[in-house]
Amino acid sequence: MDQQKVGRFLRRLRSEQAVTQAELAEMLGVSNRSISRWENGLTMPDFDLLIELAKYYDIEVGEILDGERKDSSMDRKTEELMLKIADYNNVERDSVSKKMCAMFIVAIVGMVVYIAIDTLGLAEVQPYEAIVNIALGFVLGTLLTGALYSSRYMSRIKAAKIRLLKNIVH
Repeated sequence: MDQQKVGRFLRRLRSEQAVTQAELAEMLGVSNRSISRWENGLTMPDFDLLIELAKYYDIEVGEILDGERKDSSMDRKTEELMLKIADYNNVERDSVSKKMCAMFIVAIVGMVVYIAIDTLGLAEVQPYEAIVNIALGFVLGTLLTGALYSSRYMSRIKAAKIRLLKNIVH
């Protein structure tokens, strides 16, 4: 798949509809910058957004992925598989969001415990010293995990998963 070709095709489709990047972004619930990245061939939309774009432009998902209009329509089984992949992607994203939320709650509780013990001046007392260390460990662990999830490493992992899914589709 040629991302540059797909990007040019997406730009042409948007122009044919006489829609601005801002209008399309608002309709899809993404940023203008995301639309720009797609159209410049820097990134690709998620599976669920590919399906939304195909519906909006009244074309097949395969046409977007090929970067050109086709005469034949997409096989129904392939379209159903893409819908299942999009649903899986959304479920996975929700699962990650819930895990991150739980981790940040643990980090906040750890920080509150640390502040309470430190404020009371008990940080140097033997049993509380271990509690302070555990609380700070939770906070540090959550910050490192949050940094990992918001860095390029997670996008690389996601790209690898998409490549595996593409191999399944083809």
